[in-house]
Amino acid sequence: MLGLAAVFVANSYLSRAEKVPPPEGGMAKVVVATVSLPFGSAVTAEKIRVVDWPANSVPPGAFRDPIQLTSLGKGRVVLRQIEPGEPILASKLSGEGGRATMSAVLAPEMRAVAVRVSDVAAAGGFVLPGDTVDVFVTRTLQDPMGGASQQITDVLLQGTRVIAIDQNANDTSKDPAVGKTATLEVNQVDAQKLVLAQQVGQLTLVLRNLTDKPNPAVQTVGIEDLRDGAYVGGYAGPRARVADMAYLPPRPASAFRPARRAVPKNMNALPSTASVEIVRGTTGTSYEVKRYGSR
Repeated sequence: MLGLAAVFVANSYLSRAEKVPPPEGGMAKVVVATVSLPFGSAVTAEKIRVVDWPANSVPPGAFRDPIQLTSLGKGRVVLRQIEPGEPILASKLSGEGGRATMSAVLAPEMRAVAVRVSDVAAAGGFVLPGDTVDVFVTRTLQDPMGGASQQITDVLLQGTRVIAIDQNANDTSKDPAVGKTATLEVNQVDAQKLVLAQQVGQLTLVLRNLTDKPNPAVQTVGIEDLRDGAYVGGYAGPRARVADMAYLPPRPASAFRPARRAVPKNMNALPSTASVEIVRGTTGTSYEVKRYGSR
C-alpha cells in the first residue's frame, strides 16, 4: 500500500511538471529545414517541414506554408547556409525560379572582385569563403631622383571578406583548398585599387582574426627591413607618408647657424684687414681687424 501511494504521488507530481504554460500570443506555423542546406542547394518538399513556433518569436521573412517554397514555377535555391531545425528565411533564398548568383550574396553598395592567388599567396589553401583577410601588395618602386629601384610591400586593404574561392561560395567549407582565384567583397574604390595592384605587383592574402580591428596607421616594408628583430623603418621613399610620421618621435629643433660666406677667388688682391676707428668721448682710436669671411 505504501509503495502504491508513493507511485501515485510521483506520477501526479511529474504530470504537473510536464504541463508547460502556453507562450503569450499562442503558437504559429513556421517552415524549417530538416537537413543541412548548403549554398546552391534547391529547396524541395522532402527537405522542409512545418513546426509550431511561438507567435511572438517568429523571425521576419519566415515562411508559414511549404507551398510558398515548393509550388510549381516557384523553385528557390539557398544563398546562405541553413542548418537543420532552422527557420527558412527569405533573405537566405533566391527569388522565385532564381538561381544561386554571386550578386545575391553581396551586401548593398559592395562589389565582387576576383584576384589571382596561389597556394602561397592564399595562406596554403586555408583561406576559405567567409574568412576575413588583409591584402598585401609587393611591387618594385622606381626612385624618381635616379637612384636604384627597390622592392617594397604595402598593406593594400584590411578586414576584407572572402566570398568565394574559385567557384566555391559556400561559407561553411572547412577543408583547405588551393584555388587559382579568390573573390573579395569590397567597395568601389577598393575594387579599383585591387584591379590596379594586380597590374603593378603581386598580391598576397593574409588571414586575420574576425575580432581584430583595422590598424589606423600601416607601414611600408623595404629590403633594408629584412632582418631579425622589430621593424626598424629602413625604407625611406621619395615622399614622406603620413602613416609613417605617426610612428616617428618628434625631432629636436636645431640651433640656428648662419651660413658662412666664402671669399670669391677673384678678390685675392683685396686686403685681408680693414681699419676701424672707435671714438670714446672726444678721443678716437684706430684698430686693424680681419675682413668678414677671411681666414
